[in-house]
Amino acid sequence: MNDVELLARIIQCEAGGEGEDGMRAVASVVMNRVRQTGGEYGRYNTVNDVIFAPRQFECATDQPQNLFNMRPEGVHYEIARWAIDGGRLGDVYDSLWFFNPYSPVCRNNFPNDSGYFKTRIGNHCFYSPTSAYYNT
Repeated sequence: MNDVELLARIIQCEAGGEGEDGMRAVASVVMNRVRQTGGEYGRYNTVNDVIFAPRQFECATDQPQNLFNMRPEGVHYEIARWAIDGGRLGDVYDSLWFFNPYSPVCRNNFPNDSGYFKTRIGNHCFYSPTSAYYNT
């Protein structure tokens, strides 16, 4: 599976119901990790490596059948190409994590203080790295 196909599938699986900004934010996080040179994500430099890294994306690691059963549409491919070509959603231009807290409130810090709260888009809270991240 090529990078565009794989990214389109993870976008649909992780953020298909979050609107275009939500999908662009998730795509931005994936590509931020691909381009990361330090910390934990410095070890992963391809879309495949990032998506299938242990304990990262439920759609890919906990329930792989979800990723492979996705049927991306044009918008998912368009956003995947946009992100691969360097597009980033401004609010998450450096974010490395997102999650759905199933709550109206986002916590201020990502686990181990490796990230700080950046913004909320739809149901997801996004976090950018602190200096502590680079020790991971």
